[in-house]
Order: sequence, then structure tokens, then C-alpha cells
Amino acid sequence: MTNKQIPTREQALALLKKYNKTDSLLRHAYAVEGVMRHMAAKAGEDVERWGIIGLIHDLDYEMYPDQHCRMTEKILRENNWPDDYIRAALSHGWGIVTDVEPLSQLERTLYAIDELTGLVATSALVRPSRSVLDMEVRSVKKKWNDRRFAAGVDRKIIEKGAAMLGISLDELINDCILGMREVAEETGLKGSM
Repeated sequence: MTNKQIPTREQALALLKKYNKTDSLLRHAYAVEGVMRHMAAKAGEDVERWGIIGLIHDLDYEMYPDQHCRMTEKILRENNWPDDYIRAALSHGWGIVTDVEPLSQLERTLYAIDELTGLVATSALVRPSRSVLDMEVRSVKKKWNDRRFAAGVDRKIIEKGAAMLGISLDELINDCILGMREVAEETGLKGSM
């Protein structure tokens, strides 16, 4: 890409796979992409743009975990990605590894659902079906207060994200589940359905 052309999903996926080989990280990227696409469609926004940003948000995490987001910015700039795509990717690390506050609807959505996809995935894997296809909000909420369950998921970020979006936690969880159902095959969460 030259002159900051809009990246295609194929270009984004190739870049993601260049820097990420681990199944769990790729599945997380697909989950976030799926939820971002769902949320974009619901909001009447650009589904492709939202999905691509969701797909590459953790671009640098496998190879450069200690420089998370900083290397994503460097890699995307080297590949002439548009500034708004870069800013959106960086905003998911707000208050953790960046000072880029999520301002747009897209950025707030990415911030809100990044951690939540991990909780939904983990909740699906302990179900008899091992699937997100038959999961309901109550299945995730049942695990919400058990801090040992999916211990790496920061529930405060999810709550802050829902508040930033002006929606209830239940609505956010439901949207996350619906978005992840669309990519159940890619994320390994189709289970025995």
C-alpha cells in the first residue's frame, strides 16, 4: 500500500499472520473482528473498516508483548495504514499501554469488547456443548464475579467500555455473543452444535 490506501481484509489478514502464529492469538483476532463487524452493522457503520481494525488490534502482541501497541503503530505506519485505523488500534490499550483515549464509537466499541471476547470464549469452553452458538448472557454473567475464572480478563475495563458506549453490561455481552456466533468456526467455538 502506498499513500495510505485503505487496507483490504486480505492485506490485514496477511499482516496479522506475518506477526502472529499462535492459534489462540489468531482466534482472539477473529473473535474481535466478528464482534466489531456485528457492532458496526448494528450501528449502521462501515462493517469492513470496523472488522479490519478488530482483526489487527493485537498485531504486535505475540512478537513484541513488552512493546504492545507501540510496535503495532510502527508496523502499521511502515505499511502506510491510514491514521484513523492506527489510532483506533492503539485506543484499545488506553490506560494500560497507551494514552490514546477511545473517542469514536468504533474506538469505544473495540475498547469495550476486547477483554469481553476472552470471557465469552472461556465461558463457552466450559459449557457441555463447548460452543458459543447456544450461549446466553446469563452463562457469562454466572462467571462474572468469580475472579479466578478467566482471571486475566479485566472486568473493570469491560464495565468502563459499556458505560462509554452508554449501554448495559447485559446488552454488551449479548452483542459480543452474537458477533462471536458469526465466527464460531474460525474461533474454535462451534463445539458440538
